[in-house]
Amino acid sequence: MKRMKWVLFVFALFFTCVLQLGRQEFSAKALAPVKRDNIGLGPYWFEGKAEISHYTLSQNRYRDVHPGEAVLVFVTEPFLTDKQVKNEKGNQENSTTVLKLNAIQRFTTGIYDYSVMTSVFTPEDLKRYPHSLKTTSSSQDWCGQTYMQVNNEKDNFKVEIRSYFENEADQNLDLPKALLEDEVWTRLRMGPDALPLGAVQIYPSAMYLRLMHKTFKTYPAEGKLEKYAGSEFSGEKLKVYSLTFPELERKLEIVFQNKAPYLIEGWMESFPALGDKQVRQTIAKRTHTVMEAYWQKNGLKDLPLRKELGME
Repeated sequence: MKRMKWVLFVFALFFTCVLQLGRQEFSAKALAPVKRDNIGLGPYWFEGKAEISHYTLSQNRYRDVHPGEAVLVFVTEPFLTDKQVKNEKGNQENSTTVLKLNAIQRFTTGIYDYSVMTSVFTPEDLKRYPHSLKTTSSSQDWCGQTYMQVNNEKDNFKVEIRSYFENEADQNLDLPKALLEDEVWTRLRMGPDALPLGAVQIYPSAMYLRLMHKTFKTYPAEGKLEKYAGSEFSGEKLKVYSLTFPELERKLEIVFQNKAPYLIEGWMESFPALGDKQVRQTIAKRTHTVMEAYWQKNGLKDLPLRKELGME
């Protein structure tokens, strides 16, 4: 009897190790791009300017789809990997080049309005840094504010959540590393080969989680890269990258040009809305794009430049 128990124990231990190894292999395959040698940033991104694109926005919220606008600002900058802030002093150790995205979305919901901003800092060297170093997201509306920050530390993600809402309140979390939906946008601009395909465990976008008051955790999703065959966006040889989340009944589709620098023409996002749980679709469509050192254009005389972006 003792021998039988020992055999069963050894078998159970071996089986557990096999399962764990399988999980590790799945995670590695899900996170690693297939063709890293084709990924990178060309001279377009190193002219000392930012790419600024304006989009009309129809935002799924509550029981309607609301009007608004979105702005995506992409720019490269030196970033400190230890402090995880911009390198402003030059020639510092632990500094690397990142592609930064500041995504701003503003929309009204009846009498009151929302302003949501997400920042993503993704290293150009994806071989050395397979995960973005940092993401932050904040949401402001007439009810209150929320803020979330994810820092890529040595062994895990350090997550801070600050919220006006009782069920979220203040949280400090240590979570396992996995793909962040928010970094899909910067990885796409480095080249479609940097996008995860097939089954993947992913943290959904901070904007979606905070507005829907959902737990920050990974969800199973499926990534696809296809030719765009829809009618919402016009252009030659467009591509669409999609992430489908069965558990959330949610799908994100990003439509972009098929040549570097892979300009994003817009996106569509469908999910059950708060209030009546009806699935509705958010749609954003690009209207204008400029390359501009906007940080130098901060005087009253520079106000007319907003018209070049379709913002008056």
